[in-house]
Amino acid sequence: MAPMGIRLSPLGMAVVGLLGLGVLYHLYSGILAGRFAFFMLGGGGGEGESAAAAGGSEAAGGPPASGTVDLRELLAASVAAAARGGAEVRRVRDSNVLNEKAKGKTREGADEKMTSGDVLSNRKMYYLLKAAFPGVQINTEEHVDADDQEIISWDRTIPEAIKNQIQPKLVQADSVTVWIDPLDATQEYTENLRQYVTTMVCAAVNGKPVIGVIHKPFSGYTGYKVLSLLDVPEKDQEKADVYIHVTYIKKWDICAGNAVLKALGGQMTTLAGEEISYTGSDGNEGGLIASINIDHRALVEKLPVLDKASQN
Repeated sequence: MAPMGIRLSPLGMAVVGLLGLGVLYHLYSGILAGRFAFFMLGGGGGEGESAAAAGGSEAAGGPPASGTVDLRELLAASVAAAARGGAEVRRVRDSNVLNEKAKGKTREGADEKMTSGDVLSNRKMYYLLKAAFPGVQINTEEHVDADDQEIISWDRTIPEAIKNQIQPKLVQADSVTVWIDPLDATQEYTENLRQYVTTMVCAAVNGKPVIGVIHKPFSGYTGYKVLSLLDVPEKDQEKADVYIHVTYIKKWDICAGNAVLKALGGQMTTLAGEEISYTGSDGNEGGLIASINIDHRALVEKLPVLDKASQN
């Protein structure tokens, strides 16, 4: 796949001249986000362990033993959650009653918007995954109101497309962290720019992203195979090979894309070239650079030394 371009986040324009990678194309919002979903059931093991090599024993028609999680089941549930949340996002947008409000400010001083689409999608996604995997830490962009709980069951059905390609893989529940973005691109959502809106779920094992699901509610497209990346069935999808972000960013915005890139042999690191851990705090302070089909280490070495204050 030939190099397709670079997307720079705000402040990233300062490094254009140093990278020298040719013509720039615009990749909208996120790391290859909005095009696809993918799974990589490598567990907490070493690099290069693939989905096909994932171990574990077949679940006998029920949930795995207490204290463990079957990553194949978590993938299927994540796809279901992303689609369920997406249905709410689409329903609210079609009703044209968004109940838009500002929930705070970004570090750059811009308003962070929230709509009924964010809230209702979050509720569906969070409670589906929490009911199915009560022992797993789930972090989500929107506040979860304990007084507004909803019982959402998942029947543990594994779609044939997943069942035929992925073997069960059991890991300890306390090693798993799930990140939910119930409505990515809220600003564009309020402007009815539907093509940019996604719902996302990511699961990390021991801090490493192993499952990424990205769903486009208004096209209904959720892919989860490598071929989806090579032959995206949406003609207007913009593409890029490099993404640079030098300011603070939340982990639910980048985790799913990181899982996808990793599965393809791409990389996402901090600007210093360090791996991003998807445990602990919900924010990544070190900026990020993501690439595919390019020497990632060489890119990192060409970046200028940025003032740390610009990343906070």
